[in-house]
Amino acid sequence: MRVAICEDSALFREGMARLLTEAGFQVAAAVDDAEELLALVGGDRPDVAVLDIRLPPTHTDEGLRAALTLRRRHPEIGVLVLSQYVRVSYAVELLGGGVEGVGYLLKDRVSDLAEFAAAIRRVGSGGSALDPVVVEQLVSRHRQPDDPLIQLTGRERDVLRLMAEGRTNLAIAERLAIAERTVEKHCTNIFGKLGLEAGPHDHRRVLAVLRYLNA
Repeated sequence: MRVAICEDSALFREGMARLLTEAGFQVAAAVDDAEELLALVGGDRPDVAVLDIRLPPTHTDEGLRAALTLRRRHPEIGVLVLSQYVRVSYAVELLGGGVEGVGYLLKDRVSDLAEFAAAIRRVGSGGSALDPVVVEQLVSRHRQPDDPLIQLTGRERDVLRLMAEGRTNLAIAERLAIAERTVEKHCTNIFGKLGLEAGPHDHRRVLAVLRYLNA
């Protein structure tokens, strides 16, 4: 899997490139400027672009803007943004186009190479990778009394939270120490309570995650 990195800290950028190379990825580019990344991606498209949210020249949201541009111009490229802290408005904006092929992680996760590599592979394969802290802050926002999510049991909310992090049923089962068949049952209950009918044109898992994140 080919990865492009955009990070203005030379030490962090080179360290990340080395770690990813050791983990079996091909680092297609490692740059410090969002415009340079966009230009490179236009000519030599990687599978995943990893960007810091704060990039030159203002170090505010240049990375987020570049991520949104990539998702609009090249939807086939996975986009994973890194941040020192969670900003809910950024997460909502990033996920506004859907949760497929997108990730939002805190930089602390990079220190766990196995988890970071797994997140990149999920995003590059069209899945999602959301930091648990990001998910927690997104779902802690005020809910309306008639929100159907209130109908979910505690365990069903746990399953949906892990689903929003991009976990498979098997991974959810291992995390919660329950059988995979039990996870499948919880998923069926979640879909039913959220009014998500099975159909040939809709992906109920994605729709459930979007409902959860936008609640």
